[in-house]
Amino acid sequence: MSERAMIIVGAGETGARAAFGLRERGYQGRVVLIGSESHLPYERPPLSKGLLSDTAEPKYVARADRYESVGIELVLGQSVDSIDRQSKTIHLRDGVFYSYERLLLATGARPRPFPGLDADGKRIFYLRTYADALALQPWMAPDRKIAVVGGGFIGLELAAIARQAGAGVTLIEALPRILMRGVPEVLAMRLQTRHVAEGVDVRCGTGISSIDSRPGGVTVLLADGMQIEADIVVVGIGAIPNTELAAAAGLQIENGIVVDEYLCTSDPDILAAGDCCNFPLSIYGGRRVRLESWRNAQEQGMLAAANMLGEARPVSGAPWFWSDQYDLTLQVAGLLDEATTTVGRHQADGGLILFHLATDGRLVAASGLGTGNSIARDIRLAEMLIAAGAHPDPLSLADPTSKLKSLLRAA
Repeated sequence: MSERAMIIVGAGETGARAAFGLRERGYQGRVVLIGSESHLPYERPPLSKGLLSDTAEPKYVARADRYESVGIELVLGQSVDSIDRQSKTIHLRDGVFYSYERLLLATGARPRPFPGLDADGKRIFYLRTYADALALQPWMAPDRKIAVVGGGFIGLELAAIARQAGAGVTLIEALPRILMRGVPEVLAMRLQTRHVAEGVDVRCGTGISSIDSRPGGVTVLLADGMQIEADIVVVGIGAIPNTELAAAAGLQIENGIVVDEYLCTSDPDILAAGDCCNFPLSIYGGRRVRLESWRNAQEQGMLAAANMLGEARPVSGAPWFWSDQYDLTLQVAGLLDEATTTVGRHQADGGLILFHLATDGRLVAASGLGTGNSIARDIRLAEMLIAAGAHPDPLSLADPTSKLKSLLRAA
């Protein structure tokens, strides 16, 4: 194992895209992709956006023969125990070691646990992996009662799937409303109204005093004294970046593995990308963020590959994420908390797009909710306006007959 290689730790979306990106850029040396799960790299969004409703296998980034055909060495079902920066080696828990030329940490994130409550695979669940989704599938049935803790994207998507399967759902959110972080109230309330219409019992603004799991079910005692009886509890209260390996190696950590605009850590031969890293956004004055989104995982995987080869390409563009619930799609581009003014555009089909402007009139974010893909095109154009630093006319933004492409050309 003494031959130096491009080593990627973390066989998720980011890691797999980086491995293929190295080959697409003509790198001829060894590429080793190491993952702790035994499955081929797969996409995580389908876990909460559809996989729970059927028995499908994961949506793989690529099939095994594609990795083999381009010479990517897969080391699956293995964990990395340590990084030796001086000798430029990584050591697996089974004693095997690899020498690296450049190292990419794409270690992702893990579910944030409810205090004192561990997943038991029987009555208490989290949703992050394919194995988690398989364990939850049998509970998506008409005769089941599910308590969902957390009114974020995972909790809401899971609630929608459970209701569509006929299960009873109670959703508990400690904050005053669902999607309190990162989604405008008007869009969040539209989604909440839809969940209630579908039969979800939404409880906001109340904490949880205790969760009692027993062989026959689960009792959730709320802070207001109410009790929720359920067959299972699913916790979706956020994620924690997997930084332990990086921290033990002496890399800088602050809400993730700290990287520069080129995804380089405090060690120039080690990069980090995806859910685990904290990086600066130039279009927001270098503001640091850590993003947990499918597109960010994809794009940073490809960017990391380029920069492992010395291309020095900076992070660019605006953050973007989406959520599918029932027949509705929510999309958010940019950073909403950079805005001071919001302009709404009402679509003929009932969809709503919000444009979020900074004090100087610059478009810094856009958000929308509509049926199917009805908002997708305008949100994509808004992303381009954000990236261009545009100062669009608010009246044009509000007018659904005004073409955003025209505003983009003017920018």
